[in-house]
Amino acid sequence: LSFILASFLITIQGNDPFDYEQIFPEDKRYEELSPLARVWRTYLEECGAFDIEMLEGWRDGLDVLLVFAGLFSAVVTTFVSTTGQVTATLLFELIDVQRAAANGTLVNNVPRSDLTPFSDFRPTISDSLINGLWFTSLSFSLATALFAVLTKQWIHQYIAVPSGTPRDRCRVRQFRYMGLEQWGVGFIIGSLPVLLSASLGIFLSGFGSFPRPTTSDDRIYRRSHHTYILHCVLCQQLPADYIPFVPI
Repeated sequence: LSFILASFLITIQGNDPFDYEQIFPEDKRYEELSPLARVWRTYLEECGAFDIEMLEGWRDGLDVLLVFAGLFSAVVTTFVSTTGQVTATLLFELIDVQRAAANGTLVNNVPRSDLTPFSDFRPTISDSLINGLWFTSLSFSLATALFAVLTKQWIHQYIAVPSGTPRDRCRVRQFRYMGLEQWGVGFIIGSLPVLLSASLGIFLSGFGSFPRPTTSDDRIYRRSHHTYILHCVLCQQLPADYIPFVPI
C-alpha cells in the first residue's frame, strides 16, 4: 500500500503544471540569474497567465462598448441633423417643388420660403438647449469610441511577443506593465462605461424635452418613461464604481 501511495504522489508531482522544477531544467551552479535561467522562464509563465486573464476581460468590454457607441452615435447624429426650423422649412419647399414638377406646373409658381441662408434666424431657448444636450451626448459617445480604439491598440502592443532571451523578454514585459500602470489604462477602460452612460443620460434628457405636438398626458408619460430609463442607468453604473460587491 505504501508503494502504491508513493507512486501516486510521484505521478501527481510529475503532472503538476505549477511545479516548475519539473517543467524547466535545473540551472547550473552560478548561473541562476543567467539570460536563460529558470527564474526568467517561470516569471514568463506566471505573467502570461495573469496577462491573458486581464486582457481578455478588457477586450470583451471594449468590443461591447465599441458596438454600442457606434450604434448610439448614429442614432444621435440622426436626431441632431433633423433639428431646426430652417431644415423643416426647406424640406417643405423641396416637397412643393417636386409636386409641381410631377403635376407639370411651373416651378416659379411655388411660393418661396421666407427663410434663406441670409435670414436672421434665432432659435428658441428650448431648441438651443436640446441641440446643446444632443451635441454633448454625441461628443461623449464619440470620445468613448475613440478611447476604446486607442486602448485596443495599447493592448495589441502590450501582448506583442518581443525577441531575445527570457531575461530580455521579462524586462520588456515588466517595462510595458509599468507603462500601463503609469498611464492608468485600467482606470481609463473602467471609466468608458461611465462616459457612455453619461452620454445616454444626456441624450434622454434632451429627448424628454423635445417639443412635439402631443397632448399633456403624452408629454408626462414620455418624460416619466425617460426619467425611469435614466434612473435605471444611474442605479446600474454608479454602484458598480463605488460598491465593491455589486455583481456587475
